[in-house]
Amino acid sequence: MARRIATAAAYGGGGISLLGGAAVGLVLTEVQLARRQLLRNGREEPPPLADGVYGAEYASGPTAGPRAAVPWRLAMLGDSTAAGMGVHRPTQTPGALLASGLAAVSERPVELHNVALSGAKSDDLERQVSMLLTEPGRAPAPDVCVLMIGANDITGRMSPAESVKHLSQAVARLRTAGCQVIVGTCPDLGSVEPVAQPLRWIARRVCRQLAAAQTIAVVELGGRTVSLGDLLGPEFAAHPGELFGPDRYHPSAAGYATAAMAVLPTLCASLGVWPEEERVETRRREGYLPVERAAARAAAESGTEVSAAGEESAARRTPWALLKRRRRRQLPRPEESETSERPEIPEDPEPAERSERPGPSERLSP
Repeated sequence: MARRIATAAAYGGGGISLLGGAAVGLVLTEVQLARRQLLRNGREEPPPLADGVYGAEYASGPTAGPRAAVPWRLAMLGDSTAAGMGVHRPTQTPGALLASGLAAVSERPVELHNVALSGAKSDDLERQVSMLLTEPGRAPAPDVCVLMIGANDITGRMSPAESVKHLSQAVARLRTAGCQVIVGTCPDLGSVEPVAQPLRWIARRVCRQLAAAQTIAVVELGGRTVSLGDLLGPEFAAHPGELFGPDRYHPSAAGYATAAMAVLPTLCASLGVWPEEERVETRRREGYLPVERAAARAAAESGTEVSAAGEESAARRTPWALLKRRRRRQLPRPEESETSERPEIPEDPEPAERSERPGPSERLSP
């Protein structure tokens, strides 16, 4: 596993660096101090509970099919980002946003179970997976699981090899149980506002290294990854008060919507319900690459999906992966009484020649 991490870093060239222990320790200390400083300005309340059925109207509507009565089972695992720390309404959490989006795309109800824990590191995934698969009274294994993990591994100084080992074991158990697995890889801690250069630069590369290693492990086990990276970076720089919450560390409602909009296409595609033809678009710089190279490129370009190449790599000695930049769609807005507090969800711009963002968004019509 350590070899794979080093290989991924090497493929990244200047984008991903293996840094000295002193530099890594310095940036982690700085990030922890910054987080403590930010939390003094905001109350760290537990995330809202969002478990339940979304899109129940599709089970009995006039267009309901024979499978509509059986909800998709969606599970969220990971840390505070997966749990939805920083927002106040259940409908603003990433789990609820993804469940609503999946229900709208597939026109089928979605049952959400969120077992993520604020502050969790990758070694807590074993407990979370056990809750989903072996806890008495639970329904059969989820159809699809979304994991968001990695930031606390960085700040908690867990080695990349140990972090990836725990993630691999969790993904392997879920895949053996028949679950589709999507992992939102380690976010960019360099986007935390008080972290200044050059520590911001170092933090970005430490996080990219772990994200690349996570991608290699997940793809080789048959899962898919979506790089979260600095997904909020450009938007946060322009609108720091909108995409991060009161503690200036966790995303706001609009920030979670941005992340969910990046994960939703991959979530739907894993279940075969994404309303776009599965083809490689070279003009969007999609294609088949060695898994290490695909992982490094995805870590450097937020919102990029990496999945196993399947038959395309069967005749090759080394594993290959498919790198895609799916077009995002506008998430359906939940019906709420206080419409003034609904987050504005940014739409993707028209694709430029060298754009790293997906193409134009299209509104979903439930």
